Amino acid sequence: MFKNKKIMIVVAHPDDEILGLGATMHRLINSYNVNTHLLILGEGITSRSDNRDLKKWNSELKIHKQNIMESKKLIGYHSISVNKLPDNRFDSLALLDLIKLIEKEKKKFKPDMVFTHHHGDLNIDHRMTYEAVITSCRPIDNEKVKTIITFETPSSTDWRSFDKQEIFKPNFFFEVTKVDIDIKVKAMESYFYERRSYPHPRSPKSLKVRAQHFGSMIGVEYAEPFCIIRSIENIVQ
Repeated sequence: MFKNKKIMIVVAHPDDEILGLGATMHRLINSYNVNTHLLILGEGITSRSDNRDLKKWNSELKIHKQNIMESKKLIGYHSISVNKLPDNRFDSLALLDLIKLIEKEKKKFKPDMVFTHHHGDLNIDHRMTYEAVITSCRPIDNEKVKTIITFETPSSTDWRSFDKQEIFKPNFFFEVTKVDIDIKVKAMESYFYERRSYPHPRSPKSLKVRAQHFGSMIGVEYAEPFCIIRSIENIVQ
């Protein structure tokens, strides 16, 4: 399913690419000969102010950019495109603008499959990212993307009200190793403004416990959960 594939990862914010699938990507890159391209849409910082002021957050954004590159190196992502869409304000943008941005990256990279956020996440940027990905990958003539997979994002997916129909229901699990999890944790800790202490879902202990939890669900030590949204196999007669 994954061997030798071109995989594009589309996330709303810096650190989502680690929280959602860092261990899985580390294993795929090192064991499955995949080629990856990471697209980060938002800057991930300025919503912490009442008003969006890039100048006010200039020094933090520079550190954030350094952290992105540090975590990229740890996981092994082959290429990366970082944008500065307004943090937690994607709903102030036209959905078409998000779609066009993703389509531009797709045209350059030509992925076989795309990983992105779960459509029911608490975070509005995650939900709009999902909608933009689904639209940009609609199954029309000459669409190269045959597989779309969503991941959970601890501190967003798990904070959604559990009485909602949109809760994350994984139907695919990827077994990872302790090394993969340790690298994921290290990459997450490289994000100075995003790391948290236990019992926060983003803390090192919580990330390890979460991987063990999903591993125990399928009879292995560690795993990351996903939901396959679409998977098209071409059958040659």
